[in-house]
Amino acid sequence: MEQKLTRAQRLDRLPFTRQHTRLLVGSGVGWALDAMDVGLISFVMAALAVSWKLDPTTLSVIGSIGFVGMALGASLGGLLADRVGRRQVFALTLLVYGIATGASALAGSVAVLIALRFLVGLGLGAELPVASTLVSEFAPRQMRGRVVVALEAFWAVGWIGAALLGYLLVPASPDGWRWALAVGIVPTLYAVVVRYGLPESVRFLESKRRFAEAEASVRRFEDAAGVAPVPSPDEPPTVTAGTVSIWSPALRGRTAALWVVWFCINLSYYGAFIWIPSLLVGRGFPLVKSFEFTLIITLAQLPGYAAAAWLIEKWGRRPTLATFLAGSAVAAVGFGVANAEWSILLTGCLLSFFNLGAWGALYAVGPELYPTTLRGTGAGAAAAFGRIASIIAPLAVPVMLASGGSGLVFGVFGAAFALAAAAATRLPERRGTALES
Repeated sequence: MEQKLTRAQRLDRLPFTRQHTRLLVGSGVGWALDAMDVGLISFVMAALAVSWKLDPTTLSVIGSIGFVGMALGASLGGLLADRVGRRQVFALTLLVYGIATGASALAGSVAVLIALRFLVGLGLGAELPVASTLVSEFAPRQMRGRVVVALEAFWAVGWIGAALLGYLLVPASPDGWRWALAVGIVPTLYAVVVRYGLPESVRFLESKRRFAEAEASVRRFEDAAGVAPVPSPDEPPTVTAGTVSIWSPALRGRTAALWVVWFCINLSYYGAFIWIPSLLVGRGFPLVKSFEFTLIITLAQLPGYAAAAWLIEKWGRRPTLATFLAGSAVAAVGFGVANAEWSILLTGCLLSFFNLGAWGALYAVGPELYPTTLRGTGAGAAAAFGRIASIIAPLAVPVMLASGGSGLVFGVFGAAFALAAAAATRLPERRGTALES
């Protein structure tokens, strides 16, 4: 009698195929567009400080309001992804933030810009946990972490794109920031590609008893690998007893640790990188020079992702995440006290390297901690809690600058990274294990 495998097991046994590449790149482009939008606001803030004569408090509101939207979007996006599907929500988020970003280019007042940035954040916040969940549910078990880190590496591509737009377009004219934001309309077009070009999660389809669609999706991946299909039972996945909530006794420990990591990494990352161009201008560097420094620092994200992608399957999720967070802590403190150009660039590049490597590991860890029926909710809720810190961080930077300068700002960020590293050691190690049904 031929052995039956679940569809999840059939996906896990496959090598990496052209279908995986298509999914990774398709999701990654959406991820890069997301990063480009988030990155652009730091350059827009620096330009508006000059052209609209805005004070630091107003700038911090512009920087923070998008994260208010992201907090709500991450929570709602995760819930919707578990109910209507990963792909559907992914496409919807691209549509929402693409339209809102394009409209931001036409903003004639601070109030209008703030309102549109909230809508942008709503779409952005929902997209990230949904995309990582979709990719993790298709990735072969033996390389799942590496594939999700590769997805997160598209963030660096988008941030580099933002840095290039900021460097080339924003200083070029008084309306350069408008032209940079106008590029943000691209995600609305890409939403069509996502909706019709990417597969829906097999695990989600099975949870909704859409077995024919689930089988067709698995067979596309098997055909790409040249692997013969085997029978699968048409039974809905069993929800493990006691896991009806991310705060159930079986999951509350990992949920709490994951939330601490998300909060601390958001506080430090967005507090630092949203303000770096403006902080460099405040140190006396010309606008163009500060954008040039930011571009160089941003380029260090790529090797950070590459190192994390390699280590996450060699060391494991937990040690990789904790190590990169600890490295971020040291680099943040160093950047805060750096004065010479070479030391600013060196510590800034190290901060970029370790911090973005940590982000890659974190996105790999999140979806692995929960069963299928809670995976989007769990990843989205952690992201939503983290966004609270990203709201606070841009608002807190001016206050900390006035109290203790850059040393205090980056000392606080370093301490937050250290706390995140400690919390990461409390997460379960899921390297080489199958995703829970």
